[in-house]
Amino acid sequence: MRPLTDDQIRASFINASKGEAKRAELPDLSAVRWEQLDYLGWQDARRPAQHYVVLEVDGEPVGLQLRGTGQAPLRKMLCAWCEDVIDGVGAASFVAPLAGAAGRRGNTIGTAVCADFRCSRNARRAPTAVEVRTEDPALLAHHREQRIAALRERCARFAAAVQRG
Repeated sequence: MRPLTDDQIRASFINASKGEAKRAELPDLSAVRWEQLDYLGWQDARRPAQHYVVLEVDGEPVGLQLRGTGQAPLRKMLCAWCEDVIDGVGAASFVAPLAGAAGRRGNTIGTAVCADFRCSRNARRAPTAVEVRTEDPALLAHHREQRIAALRERCARFAAAVQRG
């Protein structure tokens, strides 16, 4: 992911008003390792139920405002974006207001995403023996690149669903 500024992030939100985007508590962008991310996700420090995700779609940043449902999963959930079952943290349910008039009427769309937005790390992890039965570096690299591409595609599909409203 290419580095973004505060202004670029605030201008990228497709399902938040300008006021909501302005009030969003952004993470410390100087600490972000952009080259290792497929999207930037964070929780608003001042409003714990409020979350944000910024991803690249067709080379442009697209920001999404998300709300946590407040319900911890009773068991591990599969993340809809990285499709990884994570040891420890797990996926959580989020809803995103739809863009435009539908969102202003209160319509939302939901998904399950890694609770700590670690999808990029999951896509880049070494495959388990069950996933890939090889030690060939070329095949392992191919597997990793396929997981990254699939993550980006699923994130973009969710953003498109929010955009369509």
